[in-house]
Amino acid sequence: MIPTTSPYSAATPSSPTPSPTHPRNDTRRRLTWDELMDAVRDAGQYATTAEAARVTRIVLSALGGHVTGEARVDLARHLPEEAARLISSQVPVTRPLTAAEFVDAVATRIEGATPATARWDVSSVLSTLPHMVGAPSVARVLAQLPPGYALLFGLPELTSGP
Repeated sequence: MIPTTSPYSAATPSSPTPSPTHPRNDTRRRLTWDELMDAVRDAGQYATTAEAARVTRIVLSALGGHVTGEARVDLARHLPEEAARLISSQVPVTRPLTAAEFVDAVATRIEGATPATARWDVSSVLSTLPHMVGAPSVARVLAQLPPGYALLFGLPELTSGP
């Protein structure tokens, strides 16, 4: 990763330093495809890496249409290049799907899938992301999605109000 400032340049009052939670200050290295596949294969208990890769491609392609702007850029920069292309090459959806509709949409893309197996596949991929790309990146993604997605990412669903 290329540093955003030179160690030899002095900070000036006219150039504020981004906060520690700012995406540019995240020094997390980019994942490799093999690391992502190992995580998905373990999470989903898939028999082969090829099966984990097939599911990952489908889920990330589906997710890509729902994530835009800075959240998309931030997520993509932490993912392996192939996964980043899957996310960033999708046309934004015109209507965000609820978490249940998202799972159903993924089910239509996986041969022989049922709603239950599709939920397993979606969760197997998305639940690896908080650990692999970092909680701040996932929080930016979840901020763009309707309620209910946090559970797919293996996170508690935080709600406000009574």
